[in-house]
Formats: sequence, structure tokens, C-alpha cells
Amino acid sequence: MVDILLAEDQMLVRQGLKLMIETDENFQVTGEASNGKEAVELCERQYFDVVILDIRMPEMNGLEAGRKIRERWSDVVILMLTTFNDEEYALEALKYKANGYLLKDGDAEVLIRSIKSALQGGLVIEDHVAAKVMPTLMKEQTKKAVVDISLTSRELDIITCIGQGMNNQEIAKELFLSVGTVKNQISIILDKLELRDRTQIAIYSLKRDIK
Repeated sequence: MVDILLAEDQMLVRQGLKLMIETDENFQVTGEASNGKEAVELCERQYFDVVILDIRMPEMNGLEAGRKIRERWSDVVILMLTTFNDEEYALEALKYKANGYLLKDGDAEVLIRSIKSALQGGLVIEDHVAAKVMPTLMKEQTKKAVVDISLTSRELDIITCIGQGMNNQEIAKELFLSVGTVKNQISIILDKLELRDRTQIAIYSLKRDIK
């Protein structure tokens, strides 16, 4: 049996969600909370396989509660629930390693399928939320990859300029550098990225959307 904590400040909504969840004989809501603080306190008293948190709740919102729960109980499945189709909320939830982001207007079948997917290790995001969030996540991963190569902010600026088709004189003017400094920086960039020439730097910039 899968034990589920359901945190939602509106009692009628919470009761409706509980009824939907328990249409699956393997799921049972063994804990209910009306705010994030209560949710965290319940986790301290009993074990849950899944924690479903409304984003907007009094005293402590779902994002903060999710962060605290993830820090202390790393193996629990956390699903964020909201009526707000908001990219920032979804990104914040994923930042705290939530396992999914659901909208309240889904039906019982979608809700149960999402819980099962998350329990199996899947990342659950509603299609129209994913359409908004994935481009931003991809861009963040690209930036992280670039940082991992240890490029400096100045080197990133030069890569950006090259990607925009600027020559050395134009880059020097844009970044208030001497042409000699620009040439030296480009040589360093080529070594770091193991590229042959500035054309490859331009391609690198475009592929990774460095701006």
C-alpha cells in the first residue's frame, strides 16, 4: 500500500483529491494538512511514500515545505499541485527536486497515472506546462555545461560577440579591450574548447545559445 500525504488549504478540494486518489486500491491518503508547516510536522511523525503539496498555502507555501521535506527525507516522492499554469512555479518546484508538477484541473485517471509514474522514477509535468518549462531548463543546462568548462565571464562575452559575427576590432570596441587582448583571449578559448578556429567558436555559440 502506498501511503500519501495530501496538503491543500481548501478542505473541499482536499476531500475531492483524496476521493480521486483512493479510487486506486493501492493508494491511501494517511495524512492531511492545510498548510506547508503542518505537512512538514506530519512527515516528522510518520512515513509517507508520496507527498502532494499545493503551491499556495498559508503559514508555509508548498514550495518551501517541499524544500524542507526534500532536505530531510530524500527518498520521498514530492508532487506539486496548483491551479496556476505558471512557469516560475514549475521551475522553482523542479529546482527543489520535486518529482512532478500537476494542475488541479486534471481528472482522477491523470492524477493516479502521474503518481504511479513518479513512484517509478519519472518526472511528471503536464504537457502544456512542460512546453513552457523545457526551453528554460535546456538553456540552464547549457549554461551549466559552459560553466563546467571553466570559461570566464570575459571569455563568454567574446564567444557571444563571435557568435554575432563581430571581427576582432568590433569585439575590442564592444568590450573596451585592445585588439591584442581580444586575440589572446580567443587563443585561450580555442585551447579550452579544443576548437580549431573562430568559425568553430561561432558554431559553438549558436549551438549552445550563448547570449
